[in-house]
Amino acid sequence: MISTIVPYLSTQLAEHPLRSLCLLLIGIPFAYILGNEFVRRSARIKGFSGPPNWLLVGNIPDIKFNAAEKYRQWSKTYGDVYQIQLGNVPVIVVNSAEAARKIFGQNSQALSSRPVFWTFHKVLSNTAGTTIGTSPFNDSLKRRRKGAASALNKPSIATYIDHLDVETKDFVKEGFEGGDAGRVGVDPMPMIQRLSLSLALTLNWGTRMGSRHDPMFEEITEVEEAISKFRSTTGNLQDYIPILRLNPFSIGTQQAREMRSRRDVYLKRLNGDLDDRMEKGIHKPCIQANVIQDKEAALNKEELTSISLTMLSGGLDTITTLVQWSVALIAQRPDIQKKAIEEVRKYYTDAEPLCDAYDDQKCEYIVALVRECLRYYCVLRLALPRATVKDVLYEGKLIPAGSTIYLNAWACNMDPKVWHDPEEFRPERWIEQPDAPLFTYGLGYRMCAGSLLANRELYLTFLRMLNSFEILQDSQVETHPVLGSSDPTSLVTMCNRYKVIFKPRNEQALRGALKKADEKGDMLG
Repeated sequence: MISTIVPYLSTQLAEHPLRSLCLLLIGIPFAYILGNEFVRRSARIKGFSGPPNWLLVGNIPDIKFNAAEKYRQWSKTYGDVYQIQLGNVPVIVVNSAEAARKIFGQNSQALSSRPVFWTFHKVLSNTAGTTIGTSPFNDSLKRRRKGAASALNKPSIATYIDHLDVETKDFVKEGFEGGDAGRVGVDPMPMIQRLSLSLALTLNWGTRMGSRHDPMFEEITEVEEAISKFRSTTGNLQDYIPILRLNPFSIGTQQAREMRSRRDVYLKRLNGDLDDRMEKGIHKPCIQANVIQDKEAALNKEELTSISLTMLSGGLDTITTLVQWSVALIAQRPDIQKKAIEEVRKYYTDAEPLCDAYDDQKCEYIVALVRECLRYYCVLRLALPRATVKDVLYEGKLIPAGSTIYLNAWACNMDPKVWHDPEEFRPERWIEQPDAPLFTYGLGYRMCAGSLLANRELYLTFLRMLNSFEILQDSQVETHPVLGSSDPTSLVTMCNRYKVIFKPRNEQALRGALKKADEKGDMLG
């Protein structure tokens, strides 16, 4: 057949070049689409229903905005666990607390890996490497997780309290001075970003970001925000449609390479500065130093950098997102502030606004408030995807090894089978049901290793902020986690910028406490 067709095509091309060219221009795309559709249909996981999808792109157009919420809505039609198609890739989406417990909780080892995405893993991360959270499962990941665990356990966290003390004090100070002691409105976002970044740098490298006017502040926040978008599960079409990777002019690929180069510069500087301080014996307790000194971890330079990236991206995502949304909502909820201050007053008076940095979460209501913020303003609403390394059975249906599974943390946190009022922001629920599941940090083997540290940071930030200030609205902003999203396409969703008034509860006491804390810091420095 080939010996017959090839001469015929050659003759047609020679005798009718224009017609042949037109047929080729039509035939090649048609053949590609036909072949690709066969591949896509064959890849679907048997036994799982799901929404209908488009040629080539699958369900990507349907989930461009507020993907986690769209998945939650689809679960009402297709069940708690169903299948979508992102380009050529079939994905199982888990949308309820019970299904998450069965799939992620009972198959922890089988779901220990991450899928490899072309843009993030092959382009962006091919020099500095990936974070612990985004790395596929291998021996290196096991070493990194062990090293991070030793640096993020309770005894290690206790050595970082002085850092939390300084950074949360400065956060209160910026609110006090920037707002002229409650006389003018303040956009808290720069304060929150400095708090997040300085905590991440101090805890990981033992170096502060004392001012948001530092050039490195702008560089790191800009680059890390851009990199966060490359971790989006829907923002990079070339991850799911292989032919797009052939485009040499891809804006996404070019931006990924640029961000990679810029990140390499400040990572090299931060690591080099710490190495120098450690050599001189003048470094402060920090995660990176703890891991380097943990001889059992036996990590190489790339693995140490991976842990650094994990702390940097995780700290910026968690603290910035939670505090920005939470301050906006608390300003609109005087009832929450009233209840919070009543509970705080059981331990601290208004004459000690900064409270005790070593307070290990003894105020139950502030703990509940932090957990409710984590539930309602879920940082990664769609948790980073898992890849199965073994077959998984769910209700008699097989999810084969090599499959991609999404935990819809947003839907699980809003599960009406767990809460009778999931749409309400109500901290008291965590006092009523202290053992209820919270999915913001993930579930199973790949859940966030830094959750204990993040909870401690958020607790002290909220405790000091609420004990120091009455927070009043100075501009209107939508605080509903879906309706208020400033960029509904982003992996980490923020709200729109706003202003609040940080009105001191006791101006004289706060001024004195800040002055005393600064003097103590100068002496220690």
